[in-house]
Amino acid sequence: MTATAPPWRRPPRDHFPGVPAWGAPTTRSAPEAFAVSPLVDVTQDWAWGGSDGAGTRVCVVDSGVEGGHPLVGDLDRVVAVTSGEDGELRVEECEAVDTAGHGTACASVIRSVAPAASISSVRVLTRGRTGSGSALLAGLSWAIDEGFDVINLSLSTVKPELSLGLYELADRAYFRRCLLVVSAHNMPVRSFPWPFASVVSVASHDEADPMLHYYNPSPPVEFYARGVGVRVAWPGGGAMRSTGNSFAAPHIAGMSALILSKHRWLTPFQLKSVLYLTANNVATPMGGNDAVA
Repeated sequence: MTATAPPWRRPPRDHFPGVPAWGAPTTRSAPEAFAVSPLVDVTQDWAWGGSDGAGTRVCVVDSGVEGGHPLVGDLDRVVAVTSGEDGELRVEECEAVDTAGHGTACASVIRSVAPAASISSVRVLTRGRTGSGSALLAGLSWAIDEGFDVINLSLSTVKPELSLGLYELADRAYFRRCLLVVSAHNMPVRSFPWPFASVVSVASHDEADPMLHYYNPSPPVEFYARGVGVRVAWPGGGAMRSTGNSFAAPHIAGMSALILSKHRWLTPFQLKSVLYLTANNVATPMGGNDAVA
């Protein structure tokens, strides 16, 4: 493999200490220059300038969300995947609680980026931060069928037997114009559904700007967003600092809500293109315009 090979043809790089797997320490090493083909008129101001996310519906598929939390606010819909006496899984209305804290943390990031967006919760994690694969599939399927504009999934599974079902749901979301934003695993392991081409996959960078995101031309992760030392909500009305790709994904989910609030006609393909064109290393290519072939 030569040094001139494009990033997508290279072997996986070494893991960076102190940054979650698949992330990049952009405070220490700027993303490399690579040839881009920028389109005119798509700027960050065009994409989300003046937007607060009003009119968009975002769903957090996670451990639940604490409703009324000062950093989250009111929720639109609150449901959970439950198992009936017959063993059948159901999606039912429930209280806005979160015993694990993970979903509340993700919802607070979305709220901080898109304060006027509608946020709903689907609880699929029933044992703290773990749950069954069937509950994940059922909850995600419900969110897609409900037609949310953006679905944040800061979860993944290492079970390959679930990959086909998740793949089919990801494609269904794509063609229903439900943007599925998924965090990469925090460890360099094979998991799903974040490597699927139909989702927006996100890992962490270690800069503090919540609106700063980078495009990553080296698969499987497509974007980097803030995910190190993020202030997030915690159950009981509190807050804490936390690190992980789980908190990078809701930054992109919030940005997507801002974009869709201004440009309701965008499909997932178009929205992903806008995220690409507004990424800091594309809107201002590393090395300046001379780097563009």
